[in-house]
Amino acid sequence: MTEGMEDRKKVLIVSGEASGELYGSLLAQKLFEKYNDLLVYGIGGDRMRQAGVRLIGEITGAFGITETFSSLSKLQKNYNNIIRCLDEERPEVVVLIDFPDFNLKVAKAVKERGMKVLYYVSPQVWAWRKKRIKTIISLTDRIAVILPFEEEIYKKRGADCEFVGHPIMEEIQRIKGSRKFIRESLGLKGDGDVLAILPGSRDIELKRLLPLYLDVITELSDRYKKLQYALPLAPNIDRKVHSAMLKRLQDKGVKILDGYSTEALMSADFALIASGTATLQAALIGVPMVVVYKLFPLTYLIGRIVVDVKYISLVNILYGGEIVKELIQWKANRENVLNEIERLIREEQVREYMKGAFQRIRNVYYDKRASERVAEMIGELAGWI
Repeated sequence: MTEGMEDRKKVLIVSGEASGELYGSLLAQKLFEKYNDLLVYGIGGDRMRQAGVRLIGEITGAFGITETFSSLSKLQKNYNNIIRCLDEERPEVVVLIDFPDFNLKVAKAVKERGMKVLYYVSPQVWAWRKKRIKTIISLTDRIAVILPFEEEIYKKRGADCEFVGHPIMEEIQRIKGSRKFIRESLGLKGDGDVLAILPGSRDIELKRLLPLYLDVITELSDRYKKLQYALPLAPNIDRKVHSAMLKRLQDKGVKILDGYSTEALMSADFALIASGTATLQAALIGVPMVVVYKLFPLTYLIGRIVVDVKYISLVNILYGGEIVKELIQWKANRENVLNEIERLIREEQVREYMKGAFQRIRNVYYDKRASERVAEMIGELAGWI
């Protein structure tokens, strides 16, 4: 332990992939605003580092069944670093952000050392592996959830759980300026329609979806000469791995952005999005969308057996019905995607229906401040407030 650090307040934040890392960075900013003489350690990436977090490991983005094996070495290294941090730095509170298979192992180690655990962004226990609810409750002191219906699920089992809103709202509200201004800041033309294309935050997602996106855009560029395209890449994506495909997309007029997913969506009239947090982000902004996703076939088949949900996009799950079209696995093909995007372009009634439904979802989150509330919960657990 570094001399002079013994009496400082300490928090450890463990995120697993790009969305969780964003939430960790926003939380760290609020922690530094609220508490003096604070050290925040973390597993994260550039955004958490820029927020002032002392990184002890990098996010992996491991996902699925077969996809996880390639990241085992990095995960083990991160775990070892966390154990070292727990033993040497003794943080008052450990914040675990999603990433359940890894973070529940971390939670066990934290509780064995008598430290406080706050789970932020709960695993989707309502969708699969419901038996984890008991485990999560036993290994945590408080739970902060970002989907409104999750609070009741945990409270029924006796958990200290609170719906805090969604940190994505903070990102949206942070960006100022007109759509024209945002477009021009991204290097797009201020007028004309924009299609935002978000392929996911994991390299394996880009590998499966970028060829489909290229096929779709090749056809769209012939049919709609003035249509513009913005493709934001998550910060942890290895551009070298996808350089050939990204070059072909650029040749079709696609603007490749390093980050700026929120800005890309705020500049857009329509969106083609890989299922994930970005679908909720688009809904909160009010962008009509088509949702696509492809998994490794074995992962998909097992998922069909164990996952108990009718829809995969957060938008449809929150609404309780199909607002946006979901094209999954073999349905995510060139013809189907083109048909759905053209429906958005041509049919104002479809767009307006989506926007009306999105507003209902936005109303649930509008007055919530997730990062600020979680920072308060940390202070309450640590006895700082």
